[in-house]
Amino acid sequence: MGRPLKIAILTTDNREHNGDYGHPVPYFGTAPEALLQGFAEIGGAEIHVVSCTRQPVSSPEKIADNIWYHSLHVPKLGWMRTGFQGCIRAIRKKLKELQPDIVHGQGTERDCALSAVFSGFPNVLTIHGNIAELARLFGARIGSYPWLAARLENFALRRTAGVFCNSAYTEGLVRPRAQKVWRVPNALRRDFFAAAPATPGRSRFVLLNVGVISERKRQLELLDVAQALHRQGLPFELHFIGRLNPADPYGAAFRERMKPLAAAGCVRHLGELSTGELIRQFDAAAGFVHFPSEEAFGLVVAEALARGLKFFGARLGGIVDIAEGVPGAELLAGDDWAGLTATLAQWIQQGHPRSVAAAQIMRDRYAPDTIARRHLEIYREVVGNS
Repeated sequence: MGRPLKIAILTTDNREHNGDYGHPVPYFGTAPEALLQGFAEIGGAEIHVVSCTRQPVSSPEKIADNIWYHSLHVPKLGWMRTGFQGCIRAIRKKLKELQPDIVHGQGTERDCALSAVFSGFPNVLTIHGNIAELARLFGARIGSYPWLAARLENFALRRTAGVFCNSAYTEGLVRPRAQKVWRVPNALRRDFFAAAPATPGRSRFVLLNVGVISERKRQLELLDVAQALHRQGLPFELHFIGRLNPADPYGAAFRERMKPLAAAGCVRHLGELSTGELIRQFDAAAGFVHFPSEEAFGLVVAEALARGLKFFGARLGGIVDIAEGVPGAELLAGDDWAGLTATLAQWIQQGHPRSVAAAQIMRDRYAPDTIARRHLEIYREVVGNS
């Protein structure tokens, strides 16, 4: 056998994304984090994670036995205002030193995709969010960050060897702009497959919604659903989990609209939660509702199903892929709020049962080692064709 494949993963260190420069170790988006867990579990490859930050940060040399971490300080001028030229150059220099067999850019939201295609090595990209499509749907203002990111996404997709698409929806959007595509779903973090504790019964059951309070996630409309259910005298609580920015008009409207429902005891906003806290909320709830206007994949849906929650969602984007073949998963047209209300009411009246088979289906499809092995197969294909 030859030497292990050497892979460079370009991803965002969330210490940069959150301005959390004092945190002692890097942490990443949920999908890249789960993929790295998979690489650590299966071994057989040498992984180098490379990220850029605007401020210097302390970092460990390794984050797993076969995974090295490299943090590169890039001053503010080297980011979007210059088309990420500082990031591209810093990463290119580091990769020249590392000499990877292949470079994988994680996402088109920031510098990762451009840095991959300009790396000088065989490269692939993963689409996590469809930036160009979001810019179109929400009418991004000319010259705004989303407008510029959409154009950089189009530029990068045309210049990489191939693109990992996390759903049929994403694949349909990407295929016309890329040389090759592979449909590979996001992995779930290993924590979501841990055994769930026994949960005592409740007189009022809990329904969850998880996501940043935003126009795209449509929590205001879900408040209308909650109000309709409350008027029917049904015993339930709808808990919202996710960041709320009170300076954002949508966030402010949500907070104001929620007040009378919170006073009535049927709605709560729990804010952002750690992974462990989120899993505890999943395990204490009975159902999960996710009704966005657009969704590339919907990782949180798979996370909820992995904890055995009954699922209600919009029939769009990657949600369709995740819910396919899951007994009892309820998908409705994206604007069928009356149908969602009626379906939820019927479920409450039936005793709000959880899902029995969903957890095993999610494990079979999205376990970190399963997704990591598929990545390695594709890497070898690309390297072999280079």
